[in-house]
Amino acid sequence: MLGYSGYRLHGLLNDAEALPIEALVIKGERVYTTEDEIRSAMEKLMQRSFFSADVAEIQQAIEALPWVYKATVRRVWPARIKVYLQEQQAVARWNGMDWVNEHGEVFSAPTQPGLEQLPKLSGPEARSAEVLTAYRQVAELLKINGFGLESLSLSPRHAWIAVLDSGITLELGREDKMARVQRFINVYPTLAKQTKAVARVDLRYDTGLAVGWDETTQESR
Repeated sequence: MLGYSGYRLHGLLNDAEALPIEALVIKGERVYTTEDEIRSAMEKLMQRSFFSADVAEIQQAIEALPWVYKATVRRVWPARIKVYLQEQQAVARWNGMDWVNEHGEVFSAPTQPGLEQLPKLSGPEARSAEVLTAYRQVAELLKINGFGLESLSLSPRHAWIAVLDSGITLELGREDKMARVQRFINVYPTLAKQTKAVARVDLRYDTGLAVGWDETTQESR
């Protein structure tokens, strides 16, 4: 009897080990990641049994999808794999080809409809979070004074350059960028009265500024 019981237990364990995955449950708000992409990424992994499927490997495969930020994977008895995923939230274009998420992290993903209007940021990748923070600060100051900020870049020499949605370029230099933006805001009503449109404003001076006008350049200090 004992031998039979042992044999039966061994058979049950073998059957459980071979239990196929019957369903894949996908949770989480998705905008750019399709169910087909997820299933394709997991196709080979889903051929394993419910117990032999490597949860960490499944998570890694899903997080490798371009628009996925984070995935959580777990087994649900009797034979389901449940996936909860978070998509990347792009808040800006980065260096013309990548994206920056809400945490200031750079990621690569195909462009999607509706993202054309995102601001454009650029700089060394290791400083993406700093650039995003600076963008938010500068954009807020400009916004409450009636200006829109289209792009902000940090040069290899660590100088800041902002471009307004009107096309005006502000050279802010390395230091005191917020004070220099405020200086532009203060002087702009005077500049706007001129017959020529403002193209560029160099604010890298301690107290003054230099103005580049459309088609011609004259200095205003």
